[in-house]
Amino acid sequence: MATDSTADRGFAAQQSATAAAQSVASEAFRDAIARLPSGVNIVTTAGPAGKAGFTATAVASVSDDPPTVVVCLNRKSPQNGLMQENAQFSINLLPKDAVTLANIFAGRTGLHLEDRFRHGDWTTLSTGSPVLAGAVMALDCRLLSFQDVGSHTVYFGTVIATTTKPRDPEGAKEVLIYHDRHYGEA
Repeated sequence: MATDSTADRGFAAQQSATAAAQSVASEAFRDAIARLPSGVNIVTTAGPAGKAGFTATAVASVSDDPPTVVVCLNRKSPQNGLMQENAQFSINLLPKDAVTLANIFAGRTGLHLEDRFRHGDWTTLSTGSPVLAGAVMALDCRLLSFQDVGSHTVYFGTVIATTTKPRDPEGAKEVLIYHDRHYGEA
């Protein structure tokens, strides 16, 4: 069956406008999504534009072939330009005892960009983006693409190296999570 691409685009634009008119208020969305537990990550980048990092819970896998992840960052963040120019980043899943580090990279302590790396034990994998030595796992990524969506920039990365901390043999909780606007463990 043949389709008219102009008509398809028009239909998609109409659906988008209808969806926007039917969306919930930002505050109601934030209150609802806060109930979704998420791992706490520090996303880092290093390269010609400099070194920076930020705390992120909007991190997910997209594909395992090729290994691809997604990270979201507020468009107003000063790290946006660095992420785009460096074209590489690492995702570091924080251990349960890393609340202070999460707050530092969330900007709650007044430290900025490279100053944040004075805290924690940092190393690198393939890209040169900082990897936290005590991370539960780290994914080292090359930037595949990015797109501004609403208030955030969505970054897609191809995973080129990984590291994982051995699992606790007794199954103890080891991951820092963020749920209902509070830190917890999973």
